[in-house]
Amino acid sequence: MTTGDLSTLLVWGAATAFTIALLAYTVALSAVAEQSARRARGAAVPVGAAASGPTTVRTGSPVVTIDPTDGPGAPVRAPRAEGIARSTTWLGIALLLAGIVLRGVASGRWPTANMYEFTLVGVLVATLVLALVQRRRTVAFLGVVVMGIGVLALALGLLVFFVQADAVQPALQSYWLVLHVGVAIAATGVFTVAFAAAVLQVLSDAREQGRSHLEEPWARADGLRRGLSRWRVTGPAFAWLRQVPSAVQLEALSFRLNSIGFVLWTFTLIGGAIWAEHAWGRYWGWDPKEVGTFVAWVVYAAYLHARTTRGWAGRRAAYIVYVGYAVVIANFTVINLFVTGKHSYSGL
Repeated sequence: MTTGDLSTLLVWGAATAFTIALLAYTVALSAVAEQSARRARGAAVPVGAAASGPTTVRTGSPVVTIDPTDGPGAPVRAPRAEGIARSTTWLGIALLLAGIVLRGVASGRWPTANMYEFTLVGVLVATLVLALVQRRRTVAFLGVVVMGIGVLALALGLLVFFVQADAVQPALQSYWLVLHVGVAIAATGVFTVAFAAAVLQVLSDAREQGRSHLEEPWARADGLRRGLSRWRVTGPAFAWLRQVPSAVQLEALSFRLNSIGFVLWTFTLIGGAIWAEHAWGRYWGWDPKEVGTFVAWVVYAAYLHARTTRGWAGRRAAYIVYVGYAVVIANFTVINLFVTGKHSYSGL
């Protein structure tokens, strides 16, 4: 077995570990949702439980823990599933890091020279940021979103983007491969966790404000509305949103992460221009990849400007985050795969 083969095997191992983490986060979210719904209906705490301290409740197969002495807003957790999720997340990070290092050894260069390697390092950064964000409090929904994106990305990397470890073209044999591409990958990973936080922020805000389109009668499908009423964001199926940080806290988390990502993305844009001048004799040439990177920078700059100087907050700010992340992902996938430009030969 060659070093490159061992690297690929370790990446498959990381994908397996992240899949287990995704399932564990899903089980934890399901258990908390079920128990939160029961609590919302007034059936979560047994009679006399308030006098006996924390109670362990079995809800089918998962086990959740509640502390009735804290009242109806006390956190509901699924410690076993959360523990599995955290441990397999760190295991996947370790396996993926080892796979990336061996990939670099096998190719004799920094392993960020094509879409496959970009995907590996991007998932590593996103999962590492997730693990650090959740080191004090596990929020299962964030784990489901980030791990879902990570598992999908690794599957695409292994099955679609994979190329054998090899040397790169002369234009890529530069320290800018480490700086420019490496920083772009780091920014993408940070943006991924910020996007997940923004999604949860909108759900939490809708729950707190009591907003749901299913609350209003539908002129032609009122029966369907009534059938779906349990699944409205203000209904019992989303009672678990009471257990997550508030919408304000989630927005602050998303803002901090997006601010870090924006600084990294700014360096990506500037570093790319400098590298382009060294490689192609011009700083800017309206290459599709350059345009996509600039559009993403403009969207995130608009988000920060609107958030800090125009007072945009809540859902309006989160929607800009959605647009920015969509542009980042499209710049990596659609432009790389379907648009021809100077970056096409590199796979980046």
